[in-house]
Amino acid sequence: MADRVYPKQATNGTAAATNPSFPATKAQQYGASRPVYRPQPERHRYRRSCCSCCLWTTIAILVLILIAAVASAILYVLYRPHRPTFTVSSLKISALNVTSASKLITSINLNVTAKNPNKKVVYSYNPITVSLVTDDDIAIGEGSFGSFVQGTKNTTLLKAAITSSNQELDDASAAKLKKALKSKKGLPLKIKLDTKVEAKMGALKTPKVGIRVVCEGIKATTPKAKSATTASTSNAKCKVDLRLKIWKWTF
Repeated sequence: MADRVYPKQATNGTAAATNPSFPATKAQQYGASRPVYRPQPERHRYRRSCCSCCLWTTIAILVLILIAAVASAILYVLYRPHRPTFTVSSLKISALNVTSASKLITSINLNVTAKNPNKKVVYSYNPITVSLVTDDDIAIGEGSFGSFVQGTKNTTLLKAAITSSNQELDDASAAKLKKALKSKKGLPLKIKLDTKVEAKMGALKTPKVGIRVVCEGIKATTPKAKSATTASTSNAKCKVDLRLKIWKWTF
């Protein structure tokens, strides 16, 4: 009878555990606890594109500013533009008084001289609104000048009637006006002119720009009887300012 051959038995479970079957799986090669790879969004590329866009936008703005500056310099050299000047020629008062009911009655004739000192620049004015106020900004009356075109090296005389009929005043304003009109020094007044002007230099025309002219140093006295009085304008000085409007703000 032939002897039976029995397979060799493992003495413990360590041999089976230390000698896994082959071929080994990926989990056995890299470890089953290794986290799964997930692709990340390309943030760096997005940031680089934003920075590049901002850089080119800034360069474009700087180039435009440089071109505008060069163009302005060329225009200044060629035409030497200067602002127009204004002076108060006369201010004749026919009526200026406050009634017992705190109402203001005004009748004034105003003459203003506008000068264009430029040799190569022509100014075109829109209608000009005129406001006559005290130093405390109490409104005395309003008027207007018509539109006009002022040629080179030209002087234009502007005439306006400033009136107010039964304009109501508050008690404080009425008291100030009555006191100032009785003063020997006269009533200090200032004139405000508001309009838009266009400058023409050869074939080039600028957009219409708002300007405000403020004339100060005027002293007015109340007329007696029916004779008109002339206000003192010898110390009057006018200042011309540009009025740039951007959206809702005026500078």
